[in-house]
Amino acid sequence: MRSHPISSQQVQAIFEAASDCAMLTTDAEGVVTAWSVGAEELFGWAAEDMLGQSFSKLIPEQDDVHLLSLLQSALANGATRHERWYQCADGSRLRCRGTLTPLRLEGSHVGFLKIFRDRTAEDRAARELAESDQRYRTLFSSIDAGFCIFEMKYDQQGQPVDYRFIETNPAFERQTGLVDAVGKWMRDLAPVHEQHWFDIYGEVATSRRPVRFENHARALDRWYEVQAMPIGEPSELRVAALFNDVSARRSAESALQALTNSLREEVATRTKDRNQLWDLSSDIMLRCCLDGDIIAVNPAWEQLLGWSEAQLLTANILDLIHPADLSSTGKAIERLSGGESVVRFENRYRREDGSYRWINWSARSAEQVINAVGRDITAEKEQADALARAEAQLRQSQKMEAVGQLTGGLAHDFNNLLTGISGSLELLEKRIGQGRVESLSSYLDVAQTATRRAAALTHRLLAFSRRQTLDPMATDVGELINDLYQLLSRTVGPSVRLQTTLSPGLWPTLVDRNQLENALLNLGINARDAMPDGGTLTITSSNREVTDDDALMLDIKAGAYVVICVADTGVGMSQGVVAQAFDPFFTTKPLGMGTGLGLSMVYGFTRQSGGQVSIQSEPGQGTRISLYLPRVAMTTAPARSGNGPQAALPAGEAAGETVLVVDDEPAIRMLVVEILEELGYQVLQAADGHGALQAFESGEPVSLLITDVGLPGGMNGRQLADAARQRDPHLRVLFITGYAETVVMGNGPLEFGMRIVTKPFSIETLAARIAELRSEAYRPSVAR
Repeated sequence: MRSHPISSQQVQAIFEAASDCAMLTTDAEGVVTAWSVGAEELFGWAAEDMLGQSFSKLIPEQDDVHLLSLLQSALANGATRHERWYQCADGSRLRCRGTLTPLRLEGSHVGFLKIFRDRTAEDRAARELAESDQRYRTLFSSIDAGFCIFEMKYDQQGQPVDYRFIETNPAFERQTGLVDAVGKWMRDLAPVHEQHWFDIYGEVATSRRPVRFENHARALDRWYEVQAMPIGEPSELRVAALFNDVSARRSAESALQALTNSLREEVATRTKDRNQLWDLSSDIMLRCCLDGDIIAVNPAWEQLLGWSEAQLLTANILDLIHPADLSSTGKAIERLSGGESVVRFENRYRREDGSYRWINWSARSAEQVINAVGRDITAEKEQADALARAEAQLRQSQKMEAVGQLTGGLAHDFNNLLTGISGSLELLEKRIGQGRVESLSSYLDVAQTATRRAAALTHRLLAFSRRQTLDPMATDVGELINDLYQLLSRTVGPSVRLQTTLSPGLWPTLVDRNQLENALLNLGINARDAMPDGGTLTITSSNREVTDDDALMLDIKAGAYVVICVADTGVGMSQGVVAQAFDPFFTTKPLGMGTGLGLSMVYGFTRQSGGQVSIQSEPGQGTRISLYLPRVAMTTAPARSGNGPQAALPAGEAAGETVLVVDDEPAIRMLVVEILEELGYQVLQAADGHGALQAFESGEPVSLLITDVGLPGGMNGRQLADAARQRDPHLRVLFITGYAETVVMGNGPLEFGMRIVTKPFSIETLAARIAELRSEAYRPSVAR
């Protein structure tokens, strides 16, 4: 270590005396030769740590400062002043300001003296102040609110008279409309500015108390929300103001206040109108709790029901309701309590005199209170009841008229037939008494013909009422029309051209084949009569899917149908005639030329088969009648070409078998018994179901039961058959009916060993049905 020309005692004395700063000395190359107590305190290194070390140890590496250049600069300039960062023993850094001075002895350079003063705190404070000022300036420039600093001016009496702007932010001009206000007096910028602004700001400046207020500036035509506070020294009389233009809000508030006042006036007017309506309305008005306790009623209650307001306000509404209406009223109240509205609800209310009035209500609940308006509809109810009675009387009158027309037609036709039958029988009796038997067969023929005509008339009536006994089978309509072509052609005669158009692939339909043939013959005859001078009769058939809309119009179910159309080029019908065409005994033909049952029979048969008939016709344009018959799958009911075995059973073949005949008509019972005895059966007889059951209990084995469907005594033929089959499950049953199959089918479809024969019947028909029942191969169809 080099020797120092100055004595160490001298240096030590100087360094210990300067404790408020850090000092060190170096040799000419920058090696530390002395280290003061202040340096130890400032940098944290002891003297023994630094003596002999290069001065560059105090300079942070990242500062990239060369010690040699510092020393040379000091030598060249005599001394250097600088402020920079220095490294401490603990790794922290200090910012120090100092001087680097060369040391000379007798004219020779011997080293350097470095004096430091810590400026870290001052530097930090300066930076923070600069940053704070920058933030202030940024906020000052960017806020939307106006900001200004101004100094107050007072007159000789100490009253504030003006203020001069010291500083304004950019938003000031936008918020006030004042341009280049800094340095100018407010009286110069806005001469009519109100005195109250100067008074408020003057009080802030002298009292040093901030204020917050909202006021109008007439000179600027704006409303302001202002926060004012004193700033600077009291003697400067300065005030800072932060403010916002709230003119839009004040206008909205003013408009809102005006609207509120208007609404109050309107509510008052409406309340007055409502009260007038409440008092003057002839409808009764009610407010009551959900439990029925009455809260308020209008005067119409007393006018309509006789109850005073005082009486009603202590009553429950349920006490005034007719007992029969309490249940429905309770349900209506439940709906109201659930938040629903109730309109057109009707019930009866008791008057003070004990009578009742019908009231039609509209009601709604709110906050557990029912508000309701009711109108007296007693007169309307009475009128409706009177109208309903009149309509019932009219329907009864129309029904009696229809019955009269029906019975009149029946009487006319059956009287003719009965005259033929009774006349033939009287002549037959007379000729037998005279012994003249050579012409008896002609009288029998007349009686038989009249009988068949009577049976046909009965079938037509049953077809019209849809109560005839049908024998439905899966039928190919195209094949049926082809088979009927020759008969139809002969029926309509040579002056009518008959043509058919049959679509290929027609669906099968479930109908009574014979009845469909009769229906087509009837339509062909009607068409012929509508073309007295000749014309064209066209029969077409096609498949058709009936949609929901068409089904609604036709009054049938939607689905698949076979449509048969019979069209002629005849005289046509008016709409009035079309409307009555299906009525029984209605006819446009001359007296004696028709019964009026043809179209009614067609209609009844088609409806009974599950279909429909429609007519399109206009006078002079011909007529088109369409039959809609439902499609059926071939597996539903196998087609049959006939009615089973037709040959009568030879006499004697049934010897030993017993048949029970049940019919309440003695003549029919006698006829059936004689036929069975001729066929060789043993016959038992009964007039009703109870007598038949007694015959079964006698022990006589019965192999066949022949019973009428309609029997007296509370047991019909089907019920008798079911009871008998509980005793003998293999018992064969033949039902005789002149009415409908529905009674027979009422207990379910026909079972094996059951068959139907329709009145009137011949000996051959009865024998054929018995033969079918005895045939082991016979299996009855249940698809009816």
